[in-house]
Amino acid sequence: MKKNRMQRPMERPGMEVYWQAVQSRDRSADGAFVYAVRSTGIYCRPSCASRKPRREQVVFFPLPEAAEQKGFRACQRCRPRAAQFHDPRGEAVARVCRRIDAQIRTESEDDSNNSLTLSALGASVGLGPHQLERAFRRVMGITPRQYADAQRMRRLKSSLKKGDDVTTALYDAGYSSSSRLYERSPSQLGMTPATYRQGGAGMQIHYTIVDSPLGRLLVGATDRGISALYLGEKDAGLESALRKEYPRAEIDSDSAGSKNLEGWLSKILAHLRGKEPHLNLPTDVQTTAFRRRVWEELKRIPYGATRTYSEVARAIGHPKAIRAVASACATNPVSVVVPCHRVVRADGKLAGYRWGLDRKRRLLEQESMGLGAKAAKGAKV
Repeated sequence: MKKNRMQRPMERPGMEVYWQAVQSRDRSADGAFVYAVRSTGIYCRPSCASRKPRREQVVFFPLPEAAEQKGFRACQRCRPRAAQFHDPRGEAVARVCRRIDAQIRTESEDDSNNSLTLSALGASVGLGPHQLERAFRRVMGITPRQYADAQRMRRLKSSLKKGDDVTTALYDAGYSSSSRLYERSPSQLGMTPATYRQGGAGMQIHYTIVDSPLGRLLVGATDRGISALYLGEKDAGLESALRKEYPRAEIDSDSAGSKNLEGWLSKILAHLRGKEPHLNLPTDVQTTAFRRRVWEELKRIPYGATRTYSEVARAIGHPKAIRAVASACATNPVSVVVPCHRVVRADGKLAGYRWGLDRKRRLLEQESMGLGAKAAKGAKV
């Protein structure tokens, strides 16, 4: 009876139902969804015996492939890929994902373009092309073609991070020519492949971790400016995120306390306590020209104010680039200094934030309270 009870609500996904299943480690929910934890980068079955995460760090996915497409890794303890998934359409989408992955590993981009058609993929799982596309969009949120492009780019990133030269990496990822890769790299990779391969090579980053009003705070910087500002619960997770962001940089804990980093850290902490509204600090970040324009526009948003993603897109002269603006916010490595928390949805609700919606809400509330206190003080004078 318990299994049937869990299957019915899972047919119409509800986040609270998912969360209750995770809290109770309900085995009957295995195969209905997986959950991922932002702070660890790991996704699990609902019944996983690992330590229970905080709610604001959790995101749910209908399939393991959907979690992996967003960059999460499978838990080695509960092995969520081995679960038998309940939804037949979801299982068909998973089989198509596996077929795409297999072909990308063995074929060139041109070969894959011929064999990864909707008709061919649909026939392999007994679905028509339109049925497959609808099912794929429902489960994965993207088309099979977009999934193939993302997986090819993911394979390229992995090769570049290992230190492979660009030519080796592009052919290993299935690109048929360097021109095909470079025409897509600005939007999908975030920079040119050569720059991505550097991974911070040549940068000397010193960092420190301290307590802050929003939990543990990591600030990393070069002599030129701040390269990282992360918020979290555990030092190990923050340090791991820094080394993942800059895998080829020279990174050291700033035990001696460099003059620049110490001064910048002091201003950041004062800002988080509501005592330094105007945080104008230098940054040293490798990024694309587009994302730099977005970040510069974010820095123009006044303290205590917000903008929508579409407003930011219009302000930089690219009114249709709303998703690209959202991506620039999500990948911002110097949050707070570049205040991506001041960007909200068109309906005024809070959208995703790298360090959790609770922190985003608290930052905005702090700024609103600061403005209110300032106005009250002015009225008395």
